Amino acid sequence: MHTSLAEARALAGAVRDGCRALAGVRVVLCPPFTALAAVAEVLRGSPLELGAQDAHWEAAGAYTGEVSPVQLADVGARVVILGHSERRQHFGETDDVVRKKVGAALAHGLTPLVCVGETSAQRAAGTTAAVVREQLGRALDARTPAEIGRAWVAYEPVWAIGTGKTATPTQAAEVHALLREVLRGFAPPVIADACPILYGGSIKPENSSALMAQPGVDGGLVGGASLAAADFVRIVRAAWDAKVDAASAAR
Repeated sequence: MHTSLAEARALAGAVRDGCRALAGVRVVLCPPFTALAAVAEVLRGSPLELGAQDAHWEAAGAYTGEVSPVQLADVGARVVILGHSERRQHFGETDDVVRKKVGAALAHGLTPLVCVGETSAQRAAGTTAAVVREQLGRALDARTPAEIGRAWVAYEPVWAIGTGKTATPTQAAEVHALLREVLRGFAPPVIADACPILYGGSIKPENSSALMAQPGVDGGLVGGASLAAADFVRIVRAAWDAKVDAASAAR
């Protein structure tokens, strides 16, 4: 819940220009609903994509204040964040609600970015694996392998969001490996292994290179650092560097 229209246009333009030399990294900007049309115009003709921060599970109806996946697609969004921890915490979203939203997003041509993550209490209790397995499993329940192939996943440890704390690269890699196993339970490895799994807990320029260097971390879901174009572009650069390094190692 940040930026006026003018601020959103300026931020999107600065990110667009800063990413010109970073071909090969998929970049999606997810502004507030009020700025979607304005940012879509700024991104037109560039490789950057438009995303939304949430969507309802119905295409239309008497749901005052909500925005449907049909409306998001109409304004140019291609990706939608679903099940973000702030939605779960502040608005009571359950795993069942996230499951319905994932189905709606897929049905209307959007890429669902499914967020999962544990609280500090759950990590202290040693239940991280069980929590994220349950969250992702419920979100993808009844989806076909082809639909799984269209989904993205984000691991966002709740204890790291907005706190300045960050999972260590090793902690992130461990959970990402668990999530990959869950995906393989829904689709063949050739499909499941192609689904991007992003890290989303207080990622910033100072820690992005170490996180992106982990083989199981395919990118980042960036929060506060995305409000400063220079910081966000540095994170994209870290992803680009990791991609180049991985390609060199493969050769």
